[in-house]
Amino acid sequence: MTIRLIFRYSMAAMMAVSLLIPVNAAASNKAPRPPGTHAQAASLIDVKSGRILYSHKGDVEMPVASLTKIMTAIVAIEHGKLDDVVTVTKNAYRKEGSSIYLELGEEMTLENLLYGLMLRSGNDAATAIAEHVGGSEEGFVHLMNEKVKMLGLKHTQFQNPHGLDAKGHYSSANDLAVITAYSLQNPVFKEIVKTRSKRAPNPNNPWDYKWDNKNKMLRFYEGADGVKTGYTKTARRCLVSSASRAGQQLAVVTLNDGDDWNDHQKLLDYGFANYPLKKIIEAGQPVENGLVTGTGFSYALASGELERVERRLFLQSARAKDFGYSGKIKISLDGHEIGQVPVYEQGSFIPSPDPAGGNLTSKAAFAGGGWGNSFAAVIKLLLLVD
Repeated sequence: MTIRLIFRYSMAAMMAVSLLIPVNAAASNKAPRPPGTHAQAASLIDVKSGRILYSHKGDVEMPVASLTKIMTAIVAIEHGKLDDVVTVTKNAYRKEGSSIYLELGEEMTLENLLYGLMLRSGNDAATAIAEHVGGSEEGFVHLMNEKVKMLGLKHTQFQNPHGLDAKGHYSSANDLAVITAYSLQNPVFKEIVKTRSKRAPNPNNPWDYKWDNKNKMLRFYEGADGVKTGYTKTARRCLVSSASRAGQQLAVVTLNDGDDWNDHQKLLDYGFANYPLKKIIEAGQPVENGLVTGTGFSYALASGELERVERRLFLQSARAKDFGYSGKIKISLDGHEIGQVPVYEQGSFIPSPDPAGGNLTSKAAFAGGGWGNSFAAVIKLLLLVD
């Protein structure tokens, strides 16, 4: 389907062009009513688009217990090497709280430690990982907080890699939803958190380690594929779960929720029923004047919202064009920008196959508006978008 231009006007070195793409959606301005929960704070996010679909006290800063380990895992994956051999130090040995019972001086690969971290919530594993990847626990926490800044989060600060209660260690339901959605873009993280049971070599005994995932959602919710449980006396019961159905992945965060298993099922059902992921622009879709889109864009939309989506094309001046890049389409819902797609001269750019319908969106995407489906897409974004 060709994107048809309706009007254009000059803007310095660029032109803005309104776009029309035919849609079929029943008009409705009334948001679906979400179910109630027992959580002190909660958030529901569409992983692909980064859209937060439901939030209850989502920006309140709270202790988050072992949900901290979501950030620990993604930072370790991005900064470490999975086949590195990690030695358990005195600081990691017999760390208080939940444990995978590592021995002092024991050696284990970073990959296996990550499974122990996420399936059994090992505080000893968290400390060993932090010391190895960050050079020290403090160095690793610095990396965690740098990632917080990169994601544009305003209600999160970490003091340790395991989540034991500490002054100044907190996050919020909405921030954790963004951290989770970002982390689930990583295939290693995604594989670890959906694993129900894992075996790892045990150098101290004739039998292997066997870790069963504490996340019960993996066993009793259809399509469940993550993510992490948490509990301390201060934070109480905390849970992040994710599930995938019909090509869409959702994640739920609840903090201090005494009925979290049931509440997560209700919120996931609500999201899948009321906010399906819609393809707004296809990769390689023709635009008038011999242009094509460089990537696709999908977004979770309620009934009636699709016809309120606006697409505006901003064209580069002829002098500013580079390697066929001709501009971008800015996508808005009810006047609020939700993403961007680059546009190229036809024949100068071949869109990469994208079976998942990846988004290429604004720099603010890391704060919850959506993100590219690959590192290359993010690099293109940083190079091409104003």
